[in-house]
Amino acid sequence: MKTLLAALLIVAGCIPLAGAATLAEVQIIDRSTGQTLETWRHRSRLYVAGTPGNRYAVSLRNRSDGRVLAVISVDGVNAISGETANASQSGYVLASGQAAEIAGWRKNMDEVAAFYFTRIADSYAARTERPQNVGVIGVAVFNEYVPPPPVQIGAQEKAEASADNAARSAASAAPAPAAEAKLGTGHGERIAARVGHTEFRRLSTQPNEVITIYYDSRTNLIARGIIPGAPRYGHPNPFPGGFVPDPKG
Repeated sequence: MKTLLAALLIVAGCIPLAGAATLAEVQIIDRSTGQTLETWRHRSRLYVAGTPGNRYAVSLRNRSDGRVLAVISVDGVNAISGETANASQSGYVLASGQAAEIAGWRKNMDEVAAFYFTRIADSYAARTERPQNVGVIGVAVFNEYVPPPPVQIGAQEKAEASADNAARSAASAAPAPAAEAKLGTGHGERIAARVGHTEFRRLSTQPNEVITIYYDSRTNLIARGIIPGAPRYGHPNPFPGGFVPDPKG
């Protein structure tokens, strides 16, 4: 399968999400400020707070000993093809230890249209009539299949091995098998991000790891109790009871 090879020139640098992944580290970088967005865990989900209007990137680092394929979904849309996202689609290939920042929707082999935080109505997903999954970023990570080294065997053993391989091939030929938010991802200006083609055979039809990060504005995440913030006082009570106390200070 042909996929895109993420060039080191795209960028590097990524800080791990504690306990979130083993094959790949994923962070969200605010490209307008250069800061890595803090990650909040709430009810087993990961969240980041985006600033409306700011550009951002999905930062990846391959932590494994071999190549991996990272299929990136933003708001339920594949960041390379623009299709409604499915883990079986095209993605970026990273060598062992390689890091890259995916900063936008891929337009060609040399450019992407910048990701930026925006209102739902202005998001790329909503503007292409797919607003149902706005507010979530997903990375499906696949290990690469590496064929075993050839083994020298006799003629009879070769015939037996050939029969075994045919049986295994037939058995393995089976077909491959939200959260509502206030902030979405827009389709911004073109920026340089060159990549190339490479071949990648997945170890399995299912991802070896899926990393999911939800996002919304800080105000909304505080209101939802995801980010600790100022106490919420609710409706004022005109008769809370008691006598008039002395003021403080």
